[in-house]
Amino acid sequence: MEKLIITVALTGNVPTKAMNPHVPMTPEEIARDVRRCADAGAVLFHVHARDDNQRPTLDVRRFKENVRRIKDLAPEVIVQLSTGARAGKDWEARANPVRLLPEMASFTTGSNNLPGIVYENSPQFLEFLAGVFNETGVKPEIEVFETGMINNALYLQRKGLIHPPLHFDFVLGAPGSMPGTVKNLLFLSESIPPGSTWSVAGIGKAEIPLATAAIVMGGHVRVGLEDNLVMPDGSPATNAKLVEKIVRIARETGREIASPDEARRILSLDPARKDLILSNLD
Repeated sequence: MEKLIITVALTGNVPTKAMNPHVPMTPEEIARDVRRCADAGAVLFHVHARDDNQRPTLDVRRFKENVRRIKDLAPEVIVQLSTGARAGKDWEARANPVRLLPEMASFTTGSNNLPGIVYENSPQFLEFLAGVFNETGVKPEIEVFETGMINNALYLQRKGLIHPPLHFDFVLGAPGSMPGTVKNLLFLSESIPPGSTWSVAGIGKAEIPLATAAIVMGGHVRVGLEDNLVMPDGSPATNAKLVEKIVRIARETGREIASPDEARRILSLDPARKDLILSNLD
């Protein structure tokens, strides 16, 4: 079994300080959280941006500042920028984080209902954004909220717009999408092509149980305040505490934790692109 890659979804677009005072908002807070989580064992960081009023933004300047601060404090980690639509639906704005040339960026390959909104990713947009991934060489993390999103990704692969081996993140337990059950996780993990890698992001109370299942199944794990704001005992979570919890569970089961460079190998990332984003931060 490969070593375990721990991803942290630090901030997201929805959580606020009122929901949990530990949610990092500013570039400084985000970078300090990355350093704490990296020291605890995380290697891959799913990064959103907030504006000065703590609202979600696709402002490329804020993404640049987030990355600059992260790389100052934790130069070894893998940065994965978000292309999510909650911060705005403009196609070019959603593609701009990919054009900054991070090692990875998120790519939700379909539409679904989320609380209060339709998370829209039309077929035309998927081909557009897949084309940007293809042009830049950035590796997409395929975000899967339901099974059809796997098929959409494979269609884009057949068109030559994204390239194997693919990496999937199964987002389970979001209201309006597939429930966060081990049965659904097993089904999705068995529905992707051989040679693919996968992680699970359990939403809310599903986070730690699904992470535990992924650890013993040979998958990888995403935790963080974007997905879940409380520890299993009901106390307020921090990103670092969630990472520490996963590391303890992994060690109890005999699963070793991947270093950043080991994660790059497992995910088939080109080591030569590790610091490519730094040239785009000025």
